[in-house]
Amino acid sequence: MEYLYYLANASLTLRVVQHLHSRPQMPVSFVTVIHQIDGWVVRIKLKSQISPQEDGDFRAFLNELGITYEPPMRVQMALWSLEAGQCPVDVMRRYQVAIVSHGSPEREEIEAFRQQFVRGLGYCPETLA
Repeated sequence: MEYLYYLANASLTLRVVQHLHSRPQMPVSFVTVIHQIDGWVVRIKLKSQISPQEDGDFRAFLNELGITYEPPMRVQMALWSLEAGQCPVDVMRRYQVAIVSHGSPEREEIEAFRQQFVRGLGYCPETLA
């Protein structure tokens, strides 16, 4: 099972990560977080099926925060490459995407990316709020 969503800002992305941490029974295989100029892409891949009720509840939660995402080919290729085990740095270079996190979702990685990006710009864009 897989969920691929587009979120408007970092706060919503962090809510998804917190939600996953609060449900250790959810069989998460990996989570990929990509920052784009106008928002965030979050891909959640599960190790196994979950019940239709759990799936519906999780989709409802994600739909409250964002929208389902159909990635352009460049982003799709990056996601496939990460799943195949390629190094995130190599994938970022090859496909020109900002991979913030891949694997176990960690709030600290997202926070560090946000702080570093804001520091470099000198202001906080809406997507990093």
